[in-house]
Amino acid sequence: MIIQKTAEEIELMRESALLVSKTLGMIATEIKPGVTTLHLDKLAEQFIRDHQAVPGFLGLYGCPSTLLTSVNEQVVHGLPTNRPIEEGDIVSVDCGVLKNEFYGDHAYTFEIGEVVPATKKLLQVTKESLYVGIREFKIGNRVEDVGNAIQKYTEAHGYGVVRELVGHGLGRVMHEAPEMPNYGKKGRGKLFIEGMVVAIEPMINMGSRNIKTLKDGWTIVTADKKPSAHFEHNVALVNGKPELLSTFAYIYKALGIESNEEDEFRQKPLAL
Repeated sequence: MIIQKTAEEIELMRESALLVSKTLGMIATEIKPGVTTLHLDKLAEQFIRDHQAVPGFLGLYGCPSTLLTSVNEQVVHGLPTNRPIEEGDIVSVDCGVLKNEFYGDHAYTFEIGEVVPATKKLLQVTKESLYVGIREFKIGNRVEDVGNAIQKYTEAHGYGVVRELVGHGLGRVMHEAPEMPNYGKKGRGKLFIEGMVVAIEPMINMGSRNIKTLKDGWTIVTADKKPSAHFEHNVALVNGKPELLSTFAYIYKALGIESNEEDEFRQKPLAL
């Protein structure tokens, strides 16, 4: 069952989402060659607790970490380790918080130093597909309209769309209805309703869409060992249109990137 949120609840969820955004912005200042993902995980936990919130992933389903850090061919759910990040790596950092009894949950894939052009393009197309999908999250559309848009956009570039892992509804629990796949047929799935909040998160592989799970029981990798990218936003349906609750603006500020990509999905300006 889709759980509609009131305007007041959506604002509380915005606070949760923006704390994740700020955490990822802090990570953007720290992620570099030689740093370990385990170090980043400790920084993130302290940052979240210092902002009077609780890490959303830590302990959830037995998760041992605050961040999920997926490097290169790792798709999602990579556990932080003592392996130093290297020049040319890409690292998906997925983070969740619980604040005001509501969850925030989103992700960004970082380029570490100079990344080869083919991998850079994968990240660009995957992030673009996120916004292509968000545009379809509106009154009158259905769940698979979003997935279909993401699938068409990324497959047109020759990439593989992961099937086994999907986005989801978000609220007082981390995973609510509906599931939000990154593939599908137009006009199929649950009808969107005012006040719903979802996490839209394309997981796109450079090669085959096939994946496998490592022995740690968490880390998902591409079967062909080619790179994978992952970007995620939290979005509410407000006045019939998608309203971003999360932002990459803190990341962009840390990295010196100028972007207006989120402007069309805000009904009022974001105050950083």
